[in-house]
Amino acid sequence: MTRPLLALPLLVLPSLAAAQDYVVSVLDCDWQAGARNIVEPWEANTRTFSEGKTRLAMLDTIEPAAGWAYVLVLSPPYSELGDRQCKVIGLNGMGFAGMDFAGLTASYDPATGLSFALPVDVYDFDSGMPARATLGFTLNQATGDIATRLTR
Repeated sequence: MTRPLLALPLLVLPSLAAAQDYVVSVLDCDWQAGARNIVEPWEANTRTFSEGKTRLAMLDTIEPAAGWAYVLVLSPPYSELGDRQCKVIGLNGMGFAGMDFAGLTASYDPATGLSFALPVDVYDFDSGMPARATLGFTLNQATGDIATRLTR
């Protein structure tokens, strides 16, 4: 009876690895959002939207090498003190393997909010190399909700 139970993890591990795939993370600002992590020159790696109420910035945390790039989102809604919400968007609990912030596009739909598309690199564990993908996310400035999707 013990031998079949010992073999069970070997059968389950491949399906767990496939299930982990790529999960976009939207996190409250923490150490990743420090000013020293904003990629320079700042003028080229930050953009504002909605008359300056929303700001996006590219962040570089240096490590881990396969997940150093994050998107900083400062946006409404505002707190009682008047500051904006602060979020970072990454992948699988860390950042992306690369990002083309100059390729950022944005659009606005009153029904859904601000929508963004950003070319990113994701670390491909099979090849050991970065692979190009598009991070899409929609920001509802009334609620602060950020809906994400990743396409490869």
